[in-house]
Amino acid sequence: MKTKVTWQTGMSFTGSAESGFSIQLGAGPEVGGADDGFRPLELMGISLAGCTAMDVISILRKKQQAVTAFDVSVDADRATDHPRVFTHMVVTYRITGHGIDESALLRAIELSAVKYCPAQAMLGRVAPMELRYEIFDENGAHIKSGNFTPSMTS
Repeated sequence: MKTKVTWQTGMSFTGSAESGFSIQLGAGPEVGGADDGFRPLELMGISLAGCTAMDVISILRKKQQAVTAFDVSVDADRATDHPRVFTHMVVTYRITGHGIDESALLRAIELSAVKYCPAQAMLGRVAPMELRYEIFDENGAHIKSGNFTPSMTS
C-alpha cells in the first residue's frame, strides 16, 4: 500500500492513495490551521470504524440478515500529554433490521475483531478497546444492547 500527503498551504494537506482517491487534511486554529480538513487521528478512528463495519456487514449479508440500517462509531480517549495517543476506545455497532439475530451479529463482530480487521488488530494492541452493540427493529424501536468481549480463539 502506498499513500502520501502533499502540503497545500499553512497546515493544509491533501492525502492520496494508490486507489486514486484523495482527502483533505487540516488542523485547528490553535495550531495554526484553517479548520479545513480531517485531523490525522480522526482518520484513524474512521479507518477502524470502516474496517470493522465492512467486515460485519459482509458477514451479516452472508448470514442472510435483513439489515436496513447500520453504523459503527468509535469514541477514542486520548492522552493529555504529547504525543496524545489513544488511551481507550469504545466501538459501538448499531444495527436496524427485520428480525436481526443477536448471535449472528455477535459472531460477525467477533470474526472482525479477531480474524479480519487489521485496523482493529493494530489499534487494539496499543489501547484497550470495548465493543458494544445495539439492535433496533425496522421501526427504530430498541430491541437489545450490550457489551461484547470476543473470544481470542476464533
